[in-house]
Amino acid sequence: MANTSNNVAGVDNTFRRKFDREEYLERARERERQEEEGRAKPKAKGPPVQRKPLKHRDYEVDLESRLGKTQVVTPVAPLSQQAGYYCSVCECVVKDSANYLDHINGKKHQRALGMSMRAERSSLKQVQERFENLKKRKDLGSFTEQDFDERILKQQQEEEERKRLRREKKKEKKKEAVEEPETDPDVAALMGFGGFRSSNKK
Repeated sequence: MANTSNNVAGVDNTFRRKFDREEYLERARERERQEEEGRAKPKAKGPPVQRKPLKHRDYEVDLESRLGKTQVVTPVAPLSQQAGYYCSVCECVVKDSANYLDHINGKKHQRALGMSMRAERSSLKQVQERFENLKKRKDLGSFTEQDFDERILKQQQEEEERKRLRREKKKEKKKEAVEEPETDPDVAALMGFGGFRSSNKK
């Protein structure tokens, strides 16, 4: 028991990791070679996808057909029958109408339809034709100041009529409240209602 030390011969108890420097240097050199090859060789890209420019929607967006309706939602229902607005192009469900509008006007949806987010550039001739079409559609002789004055006068008369009817209803309610139903004093005394009248009469 003369040699009682904690160090036992042949056991490594330093718990330090020992790295093979040569192995890691070789790995680093290999990684650098691969990066250089990747930089030297450009990625083979296909031709850029030509997409159509944005165009007007040719359908009406249905946001109000299910407004105020109750629907049973099950977790195993297909996407098209779940709660919210279903986009059949992107196959996704959006929970409210504002987000649905954002989705159908957004980049992902437009790309799925085959359109880019760029609008077609119009020529001067196209703009002039558009103005001419809008002028033809609008009838200039259909509305005059006299029509406007007549509409204002009509609205004022309708408002006065509504006020008069409200006043009459209030008067009728007051009359009904003031008039007490006539009861026979003998019957009232018999039933015990004689003492409920107020002492100050009008």
